Amino acid sequence: MTFQFSLAQLTVLKTSPAEISRIASNCGYDFVSMRQIYMGLPGEPDYDLSKNAPLMKETKAVFAETGIRLLDIELARIFDDMDVSKYEPAMATAVELGGKHVLSSIWTERREYAIERFAELCDLAKRYGLTVELEYVPIAAVKTLAGAVEVLKTVDRPNAGLMIDVHHFHRAKDDPAELAKLPKEWFRFAHLCDAPALIPAERDEMTRILREERSYVGEGGIDVASILNAMPAMPYSIELPNLKRVAEYGYEEHARRCLESAKKYCSAHVTIA
Repeated sequence: MTFQFSLAQLTVLKTSPAEISRIASNCGYDFVSMRQIYMGLPGEPDYDLSKNAPLMKETKAVFAETGIRLLDIELARIFDDMDVSKYEPAMATAVELGGKHVLSSIWTERREYAIERFAELCDLAKRYGLTVELEYVPIAAVKTLAGAVEVLKTVDRPNAGLMIDVHHFHRAKDDPAELAKLPKEWFRFAHLCDAPALIPAERDEMTRILREERSYVGEGGIDVASILNAMPAMPYSIELPNLKRVAEYGYEEHARRCLESAKKYCSAHVTIA
């Protein structure tokens, strides 16, 4: 089967939208997944295209020259005392660049509040023809498959979906068999990477690995194939931050090795009907 891959921002964190697009094209990716909502992570630059017309023009030029496409933008977090409308400029950017999806995660323990804000986010995205993919994260408030499924069923929005990150799925000790029970229309793309099989007991170490030291696909201890084979065919966005590899190879060569390992692994082990 034919696989499609996107280069996620966290893999090449400090690159501008134009730079990540050029790197993705040079390496042979089909898409890019851009961070258009600033999170303030250590070392993270703010490349908000809604406020930077010259960079938007440059990014569009790279798209036109290379044929690279935008898969999704991130990260529309749900947190206490937020204003969902502040994500609207990023949604407009996504549409302008041809994107289809907005990635979201929930970081507040206030369940009813989270449900209300996530529903509001979906409704806002619908006005732009965008879907919203809920990602559960082991260090966030919604940290398991069951928690994410509960949110999606409660919100019940047709443009809401589920985004599985292989790392997070493994850390949550979730069962791939549960994925096959879910509506196929919930799945629009997934995050692909690998990591050591041992699940860190401490939150700080969990955070360090997920942000700084994920593994090339097939070089870690996660049963990646069992997760991917339990879901429908869809694009895989390679989110594989690894500071050591970037220091050794540079962003472009790291991105290339990410893609090469993913293609090799998927060709050998992913057998979605």
